[in-house]
Amino acid sequence: MDRLFHDSLRGKTFKNLMELISTEENIMLAYRNLKGNKGSMTAGADGRDITYLQKWETKSLVRHIQKKLKYYQPKQVRRVEIPKANGSKRQLGIPNIVDRLIQQAILQILEPICEAKFHERNNGFRPNRSTENAVAQCYKIMQVQKLHYVVDIDIHGFFDNIDHGKAIKQFWTLGIRDKRLLKILSVMMKAEIAGIGFPEKGAPQGAILSPLISNVVLNELDWWIASQWECMKTRHPYAVMVNISGSENKGAMFLALKKTRLKECFIVRYADDFKVFCRTKSACERLYHAIVQWLKERLGLESSKEKSKVVNLRKDYSEFLGFRMKVEKKQKREVVSSYMSQKSKKRAIKKLKNQIKNIQKPKDQKDEYYQVNIYNSMVIGMQNYYQIATNANLDFQEIAFLVNRSLNYRLRSRVKKKPEKEQKGYVYQRYRSSNQIRYISDRPVAPIGYIKHKNPMFKARKVNKYTPEGRRLIHKKLESVNMKTLHYLMRNPIINRSIEYNDNRLALYCANQGKCYVTGKPLTPERIVCHHIKPISKKGTDAYQNLVIMDKDVHELIHAIKGNTVREYVARVQPDYYARDKINRYRARLNLEPIESFLR
Repeated sequence: MDRLFHDSLRGKTFKNLMELISTEENIMLAYRNLKGNKGSMTAGADGRDITYLQKWETKSLVRHIQKKLKYYQPKQVRRVEIPKANGSKRQLGIPNIVDRLIQQAILQILEPICEAKFHERNNGFRPNRSTENAVAQCYKIMQVQKLHYVVDIDIHGFFDNIDHGKAIKQFWTLGIRDKRLLKILSVMMKAEIAGIGFPEKGAPQGAILSPLISNVVLNELDWWIASQWECMKTRHPYAVMVNISGSENKGAMFLALKKTRLKECFIVRYADDFKVFCRTKSACERLYHAIVQWLKERLGLESSKEKSKVVNLRKDYSEFLGFRMKVEKKQKREVVSSYMSQKSKKRAIKKLKNQIKNIQKPKDQKDEYYQVNIYNSMVIGMQNYYQIATNANLDFQEIAFLVNRSLNYRLRSRVKKKPEKEQKGYVYQRYRSSNQIRYISDRPVAPIGYIKHKNPMFKARKVNKYTPEGRRLIHKKLESVNMKTLHYLMRNPIINRSIEYNDNRLALYCANQGKCYVTGKPLTPERIVCHHIKPISKKGTDAYQNLVIMDKDVHELIHAIKGNTVREYVARVQPDYYARDKINRYRARLNLEPIESFLR
């Protein structure tokens, strides 16, 4: 992956990517990533989900995928409709689980190549980037660079109107020249939708490759906007300063460009939602018409006339990713002032009130705890997302007034200000200093009005999953893991075991930082064993929760029946008090006596 990224940075082309996609390591990694996807339990048109793949033996599944890649033809895509905030329906396309695994395997090879070519202010559907980074970029342009006019463009039905031929040409332009792979991408986009037929354009939302395709399509827009100002080629080679963070300072070039009649502009994009900031109204209006025309002629995309406009940020708010923002004067300075959008606020109030109804009439005590936990997760999620708004406290006070009124009315007899028992857990620790915290059946209820503002952060330039230095910043907890052992486990799966078992073996090795769960001692490859907590003979599975990684001798000790064998392995393992307790608990599940009974 690292080599693909660096080669792409240097402008190399790639013609043999199918060989990399078809490797055993890449397919097993694809399974691992697919399993961690929330949508893995969603069935395709054939009714199968991730559980279908979990039962396969590792080598058999790899050979099956390799065979399908040679003569690939996608199966039918399941059509799913989900409601949008405006009352309409969003059309999703769900490929079957095998096609999703193939798409994931392709994504893992294409992503590092494309990442090297994407613009810095493209923040959507990219590793280690978020909406927070996009909002931070907007704040900087508005407050530091003082660009107070913005072009708001809404692309009408972007995902449904992607031109297949244009998308393939753009992959070719990025250096992806493997014709077999491009053919597979083409047939994927044209896969039959169950009950509808073969689409002539568009990339189905719900497919794993669709986000990458969308970024590839709009990457041309990012660099076209950048070419108008920040990447403008000049006759004189102006010096570019590199900051400690790794960002470039083109101040000298920008000063020279300001003396020309060029339009100063900067784009910030998240998926198909983007803004272009300008310094003057006239430049903004001209750029608005240019972008609308460019999208239509170059990409075949129509802009919504009702939602697309030019906004003066000193006078009006501009909405972006659920926020509305403008510039206000404060102590002779112009600073960013941002709130939740009205749609987001109404949606939040509706969701919380509906969840209060679920708490009001639980099935039993357990269900009540469950519904309170869901409510808390909603509150925490909303606060974590919108806390970067400068006036988030005002928005959440308004939400709290309406939601708390509903909470007190529906649950007035069950809501208490003080708990009866000593409290623990994340929710209590987070909100214990707030007077707004309440309790239902001694369960803390997160106060919606208690929110602390947080400045949005930029993505650290050095963070990159495709460089060794960048990965160290991402995976600090894995520094103690022996990577040679991990790679050995990846390349040498246990024969005749399911892919679920072998994948969880890797996960457990990382989770335990390469140490035996029982003794805490480092593990070497030849001594690693995964123990089933609930035996296979008693309908135990290869699920992560049912496996424990340990030393080979510890595993033998757990299963030992004869006294001589027990004493032999006790002498080898030399378990302390805590290790003995764990061993005895696992032996009890096998209906075996504790090891002490053999040592008397």
